[in-house]
Amino acid sequence: MIDFVVHDEDDSVGVVVVEGVEAGAELRGWIMDQDKDIVFRAANNIPIGHKLAIRPMKNGDTVIKYGVDIGLAVEEIAVGEHAHVHNIKTKRW
Repeated sequence: MIDFVVHDEDDSVGVVVVEGVEAGAELRGWIMDQDKDIVFRAANNIPIGHKLAIRPMKNGDTVIKYGVDIGLAVEEIAVGEHAHVHNIKTKRW
């Protein structure tokens, strides 16, 4: 079963596609462009449709989702952490 999807292995986040991800759960992801599976452990509870960090990010790093720049990390984000509006901000304003 796939728990999250990633567009390209150069992305920094994947999108959770199942309900009820709890901290500590082992999650299986699918990298679409490379047709490759990856596994991470969730560091936090993550709602369906929200992002999971698949690489560590520092404050100020660009966040890539589906091959697109979606904003900046505004704090350190560790692998497996919930990545959302509390730690990522748009570059538009």
